[in-house]
Amino acid sequence: MSSTSPFNIEAVRDQYPFESKWWEHNGSRFHYIDEGKGEVLLMLHGNPTWSFYYRNLVKAFSKNYRVIVPDMMGMGLSDRPTLEEYDHKYRTRVEDIEAFMDHLGLTEKITMIAHDWGGIIGSAVGGRNPEKFCRYVFMNTAGFRMPKGKRLPLRLWYARSFPILPKIQIQGFNLFAYLATYMGVEKKMSKEVRYGLLAPFNSWKNRTAIYRFIKDIALYPSDPSYDMIKETDEKLLKLKGTPMLIIWGKRDFIFDLDILEIWKQRFPDATVHLVEDAGHYVVEDSPEFVIKQIDQFLKEKISDKKGGGTN
Repeated sequence: MSSTSPFNIEAVRDQYPFESKWWEHNGSRFHYIDEGKGEVLLMLHGNPTWSFYYRNLVKAFSKNYRVIVPDMMGMGLSDRPTLEEYDHKYRTRVEDIEAFMDHLGLTEKITMIAHDWGGIIGSAVGGRNPEKFCRYVFMNTAGFRMPKGKRLPLRLWYARSFPILPKIQIQGFNLFAYLATYMGVEKKMSKEVRYGLLAPFNSWKNRTAIYRFIKDIALYPSDPSYDMIKETDEKLLKLKGTPMLIIWGKRDFIFDLDILEIWKQRFPDATVHLVEDAGHYVVEDSPEFVIKQIDQFLKEKISDKKGGGTN
């Protein structure tokens, strides 16, 4: 199956030298890469990124593992359905990944590697299907409700709460994704990498998912996805007993050290690495360190059982 790219993929092919694959689901096409052979590493990206974010990990690990990275619907090279065709809600995205795993026949011994919204989605998938996963790697993300007394950073609260101006800024001018390439890192990002991260989001329509991810942040019981994040929170302990690695960019102003502390309290046996000189895009700031720690984790935490989790 072929698909029309939202941008010229050849412009980033030197950084992203992977074969594109496609999966049709509910009338829309998901794009994904599937590189290498062996035990499966399933990588889930967040907002406003796409599979390009994991390019260095794919190159490193596809030599010894089967590395699979989907683009969330509306992101990267996946289709851009209308709001009538796709609701962009948290539960739908969780069900997308479950259906994607079923499509590829991924049923056991999967290592999940997840960042940002990828971790929020992945936590739900893991809690609903604990028998399928043998390891988890979480980076600057959450899998639980916002703790009491904790507020969203002002920039994110503004983008989520107001209906008109933020939409124009995010969908019209791509400010959220553009500023993330500066504010999400501690080390200066090259023009080539910035272009790669931003290239798929080159029009109002192609930025719909970025805006909808923000609007779907669930804080209050009245929010549409609140029940789903509550369900994820309640099922999160089903991940307990499965080896877990947490890599955390210390300079993240969204998923900060308070969020990391909750992970540590929930999973005291997890291996935790705090990266002092990294921001939210920890893989961009410290790719060599991240690869080294994941490689060591994969070699040390070999599980003989088909999956993890407890009831």
